[in-house]
Amino acid sequence: MKVAVAGCCHGALDKMYETLELLQRRHNVRPDLLLCCGDFQAVRNEADLRCMAVPAKYRHMQTFYRYYSGEKKAPVLTVFIGGNHEASNHLQELPYGGWVAPNIYYLGYAGVVRFRGVRIGGISGIFKSHDYRKGHFECPPYNQQTIRSAYHVRNIEVFKLKQLKHPIDIFMSHDWPRSIYHYGNKKQLLKMKSFFRQEVESNTLGSPAASELLQHLKPTYWFSAHLHVKFAAFMQHQANSTEELPKATKFLALDKCLPHRDFLQIIDVEHDPNAGDSLEYDAEWIAVLKATNSLVNVTQSSWNMPEKNGLHAKWDYSVTEEAIKEVLEELNHNLKIPCNFTLTAACYDPSKPQKHKEPVHTINPQTTEFCAQFGLTDINDRIQQAKEESSVQGEYEEEEEEDMDSTGSAEEPSEYNTDNSGLSSINPDEIMLDEEGGDEDLSTCSVDPSPDHPPDFSASFSDIRIMPDSMAVSSDDAMDSTNEELEKSGGSKQVEEKSLNERPLKRIGGNENGNSGIKKIKRRNQAIYAADDEDKTE
Repeated sequence: MKVAVAGCCHGALDKMYETLELLQRRHNVRPDLLLCCGDFQAVRNEADLRCMAVPAKYRHMQTFYRYYSGEKKAPVLTVFIGGNHEASNHLQELPYGGWVAPNIYYLGYAGVVRFRGVRIGGISGIFKSHDYRKGHFECPPYNQQTIRSAYHVRNIEVFKLKQLKHPIDIFMSHDWPRSIYHYGNKKQLLKMKSFFRQEVESNTLGSPAASELLQHLKPTYWFSAHLHVKFAAFMQHQANSTEELPKATKFLALDKCLPHRDFLQIIDVEHDPNAGDSLEYDAEWIAVLKATNSLVNVTQSSWNMPEKNGLHAKWDYSVTEEAIKEVLEELNHNLKIPCNFTLTAACYDPSKPQKHKEPVHTINPQTTEFCAQFGLTDINDRIQQAKEESSVQGEYEEEEEEDMDSTGSAEEPSEYNTDNSGLSSINPDEIMLDEEGGDEDLSTCSVDPSPDHPPDFSASFSDIRIMPDSMAVSSDDAMDSTNEELEKSGGSKQVEEKSLNERPLKRIGGNENGNSGIKKIKRRNQAIYAADDEDKTE
């Protein structure tokens, strides 16, 4: 089947779907599924805009609300993960995933689903070391800290995904797995984005948590966005004792949805011709959620996931075939995800603006139904209970000490002690979260979705290496040694160069503005967002 993959959407759903329509009209190519790799921006109203971590001048309603209200319907099944510029209050309603609009499905903090027999997983947010070991404690109305920490990846989601044993076909993350740039055309990447050089050379660009998942899951495809550049890589994994042949991953990062940008790619994916056309639950993932339910944490306290270190009675939460069979029996072997989308907030009305509408913490019926069906903890319900209990006791504090630990593993070090989101280079393709003033508008681009003659493109996977053990992130995050080992592996087994075959689709528009001369950039992995659509480095 044909799968369309998109980079950062930034709320431009109309433009995204117009591009797909143009693709069908001009090239007779109709994708069966659209995957979006974050910064989707499912903004329903003004309150949602207030929960999006961007300066006020970049908060624009865009077009999602029309799909939420039912005015429009997505022409193709759309599955997406969260990024670092989202209506966090809306996505928080669906921690285990769910419909944000008819035919548009969010994977949750982490999730795995199936479509036509293809197994699709993903993890939302970006990596930030100081929040990595915390629970999902945030809820609206957010403050200046929680509006950012709400979209930071947590160790429990990585731990859940690492319990999976069955093969993953496609995986999505918003930020790139750290070190992936060593497996593609690094020279070309740095030519396009020279401001990445310092982080690439120090091996600090990207997420160490995603890198760990890449090594464990070894999916056939891995798609990312966030850095606003198209980049392909091919990673040959080392075979373990249980594998007959070593696995390989085709990695592709895509740009943001703007004119003259490589934001869309069509790929052909093998599927089960006997499978239905409905989005389905993944039985192993449901079993893992049930097995790890006791680990749910909704506090700011930092804790480590169970591991075989003498401090935990149990550390392996992977599931047996019997547990998977029990899930199938619970569902009567009907894995179809119910189309139970429900409006949970008033929709934006252009004729009646409510600029001062405040967000509220909402329990979504989809999550309530999902948790009741599988015996899981409703994270938002638990958060509300915790707030009420603490309020009664008079002890609830919004800001707790960051290093407080509520588990028996209080003395364990964090998995990662390096914060990869600290800026070490200037990126002209992003904005500052603490920026004030200005009149820039992200929605000033022309709507024409694609050039008449899209350029021919074959994503070549150069500089191919066998994946070294050092790709795994050690407890001290010693990435300098990783660089050395990567260089030593240059003479490893050669793998025939691959390509993603299909041509990318670009939109073109009218006049485009240059960059605004930002002198200082902060929080690169939190703030890559700007509307400037021509890089100075090109």
